[in-house]
Amino acid sequence: MRELTYYVAVSLDGYIAGPGGEFDTFLAEGDHMGPIWERYRGTAPTQLAEAVGLSVADGPFDTVLMGWNTYAVGMPDHHLADPYQHLRQIVFTRTHGAQPGSGEVQFTDVDPVDTVRALKQEEGKGIWLCGGGALAAALTDEIDRLALKINPVILGDGIPLFEAGKYDPAAWERTSTQAFESGVVFAEYRRPAA
Repeated sequence: MRELTYYVAVSLDGYIAGPGGEFDTFLAEGDHMGPIWERYRGTAPTQLAEAVGLSVADGPFDTVLMGWNTYAVGMPDHHLADPYQHLRQIVFTRTHGAQPGSGEVQFTDVDPVDTVRALKQEEGKGIWLCGGGALAAALTDEIDRLALKINPVILGDGIPLFEAGKYDPAAWERTSTQAFESGVVFAEYRRPAA
């Protein structure tokens, strides 16, 4: 069965973006970039990866899930209406539809839990939950793995890793942790076996 991995950058105080959705304080350069890219190849927008000479082939995912606000980061200023052209892209939104230039991006208002359960039954590679905090909260019970690029910054406010809610307090199993000179810590967790 396919797994859902919530792979995201996060601040020391648990935010995936600032109050206005900004994430420019997260480190985009440093000794952490190469090893993390090798593990999670294909998790940069297609055009950006190609522009800097990174291959998006042979990554662990063939599908990416996003909430509207995560998707909208690339629009309109960055002209990334079809950001992950090398992946099947599903954007969960109740109020927006296809955007100019969005190509094969699928916009849906279907329950994300039902969608993920159906995706897990399909053949293929892993499913990447790209963000955001509200969608992660809705999918908490469906997330199989967490992959957190913990940045050495405190935002103080913003979009939390998981939107506030009621969660099962069971501990997750750490599968790996790697600290880098840049100050980034990359931590991976697996949902404990039932």
